[in-house]
Parts: sequence; C-alpha cells; structure tokens
Amino acid sequence: MRTDVAVLGAGMHPWGKWGRSFVEYGTAAARAALADAGVDWRDVGSVVGADTVRGGYPGYVAGATFARALGWQGARVASVYAACASGAQAIATARAQILAGLADVVLVVGADAAPKGFFRPAGGDRPDDPDWLRFRVLGATNPAYFGLYARRRMAVHGDTPEDFALVKVKNAAMGALNPYARYRRRVTAEEVAASAVVADPLRLLDICATSDGGAALVLSSMEFARRHGVTRPVRIRAVSTVTPRFPNTVLDLPDIATDSTVAVGAPDETFRASIAGAAYEEAGVGPGDLSLAEVYDLSTALELQWYEDLGLCGEGEGAKLLREGATAPGGRIPVNASGGLASFGEAVPAQAVAQVCELTWQLRGTAGDRQIAGARVGISANQGLFGHGSSVVTVR
Repeated sequence: MRTDVAVLGAGMHPWGKWGRSFVEYGTAAARAALADAGVDWRDVGSVVGADTVRGGYPGYVAGATFARALGWQGARVASVYAACASGAQAIATARAQILAGLADVVLVVGADAAPKGFFRPAGGDRPDDPDWLRFRVLGATNPAYFGLYARRRMAVHGDTPEDFALVKVKNAAMGALNPYARYRRRVTAEEVAASAVVADPLRLLDICATSDGGAALVLSSMEFARRHGVTRPVRIRAVSTVTPRFPNTVLDLPDIATDSTVAVGAPDETFRASIAGAAYEEAGVGPGDLSLAEVYDLSTALELQWYEDLGLCGEGEGAKLLREGATAPGGRIPVNASGGLASFGEAVPAQAVAQVCELTWQLRGTAGDRQIAGARVGISANQGLFGHGSSVVTVR
C-alpha cells in the first residue's frame, strides 16, 4: 500500500503575543497555505483542526470553526485534541482520509492564543486527573519538570548548564533568520547565564515561552498533485502517533510516578525513542538518512534528549554532538533550523504543524537564509500529555 501524501501548501501566522482570537491566526495561516498550494478553498474536501482547548468553546470544534471562518462550502470536518501532539494527530487524520479515498485535498490547521505565563489545568477539582494532581499535590509546573529533567541529565550524563546554553545560542541564531519567529535576536551564552533562574539549573532563556500563532498545511493525494501540475512535491511518508509501553521507567508529565518494574522487565526502548522508531520503520529510513530534524525544545535540556531519542547519537552523547557542531547548520544533522520553540514559544495546537511547514520549506529549498543545503529527508518529533506520540517523516 502506498502511504505517501503530497504537501501542496504550507502557511503560518507569525508567533507572538497579539491579543486576538486563535481563529484569526488559524484562518490567516490557512489562506497562506491555500495560496502556496494554488488551491481554491472550494476544492478542499476536508478540514482537520487541531483543538485549542483554552480558547473556549469554539476550540473544541476547531475543524468546523475554521471551515466557518473560511466560508461554509460543504467540506468534511474533524477536530483532534492530543495536547502538544495535536498537530501531528491532525496530520495523521488528514492523511488517513486521503489514503482512504474520502478526500483528494485536506486542509490541516492549528492555532492558539496562549495564556501569559505557564500552562495550567482548567479550574475545578478533578482528583482523577494526573495533570490536575501534579499542580495541586506537587505544585509541579512545566518549568519545574524541565528543571528536574535537566538535573537528571547532569547527574546521569554529566551535562552542564553551559551545554544547555549552547542549545539556546544555536536556536536563537536560526530564529533570527525566520520571519515567523517571535524572538528574532541572537543571544550569547553569557546572556543565557545572566538570565533569571526559573527552575534550577534552567534559566529564563533555557525555557520556551507561551505564544500566539497559527500554522496550516494543504495535503493531497499524489494523483491530485500530478493533475495539479506538481510533479515532485514534498511527501509525508510516515506519521507516528504511538503510546508508551508498560512499564514506563522514565518520568513524563503529567505522571508523578513511574510504572513498576518489580514483576515486569523494562521495555527495550523509552517512549520517546519508540516515537521516532515507529516513524523510521514506517518510512523505511533511519537516522543516517536524515537531512535535518525539527524537535520539541520545551527546554534546552530536552532538545539534547531528543538527539538521543532520534538515534542521532548514543545515550548520553547529546551534549557532545552539540559541542561538535553536528546539529548546527552545516553540521552532519542540523536540528531546529526554524529556531525551534526557543524562538517561537508554544502555541500548542499549531506547533507540530509548524514543524512540518519548516520541513516542507527546507525540502523545497525555499527556506531562505536558514536553508539546509541538499535537504531531502526530514523528521519532526514532539509529544503530548497523557502518552501522545508525535513524529512525521517528510521526503523529496
């Protein structure tokens, strides 16, 4: 069975704090993607929206919300919520519809108007909700978790705050070249070290902000792409949305304890490694085939962890790979050529879609000053709360 679908169009609304509705950001991104694809809105057979839960009631029906904003024309709709993996789940839904023959052209949209500060659960008492519990019982905000993870890397692998700062320096340099990024200024390691401590050992510039923004993709069958005159489109070859395996021995939010290994042996790979592994297997590629990667750098330390989880290096070798320059432009495997969340901040439903926008532009060779020479295979990776995996492999 052929599993490729074509990426005909990619569009974004710049990230920032604009104080407007997420619908406005998503609609702007959708129109940009349609224009990029050269596809009329009336030719779209389905709209898949990544849900914006904090945006109020319309966010729960994101597909219909964006369809209405663009003008009712009878398209199918679907809405997906998977926390930070929502965008990848929306891409997976769109791809399935195309491969099933339900639609030739599908519009995928994600957008958010994020709260100031850090994300937190909605109000009310929910003692059976682990995300609510970790705030109420432990006071464990997202930055607290990022700090604990950074401490673990320091204790187990010998990483240093200076290593973490180098991630920010690298990503800020790329974000400075990206017109959609919120933060478009280079920073130095000294500036990172001088920023306020948020969750020791991580400082303000080690942790991503919360942002407004939107991203969209126009996907189609390969047959439609050929009829449309696109003979060599960027193609989505794999979408991984796997869940963890019991027992999970690595602590991941929102859980506040690991599964027991008293009676059951630990799995051969961690949850995050399994996300990429499933994508590689489906796409028929491996880490050595990659031209670039877009990963979920909620904190600088977490980017180093993704190097290992993607198989770009061995366990504990992420900082070494960074120091060698392998993950910078011109290196063996550039990571976060977009500038990453360090430069964008989190707009939760949009970020996995935005990663594929960047891979699309890179594989087309249209990424401008941040272009990675000869890019042919790219991978995105992130994860959402409650065991949502997210990885997309694109090829050209």
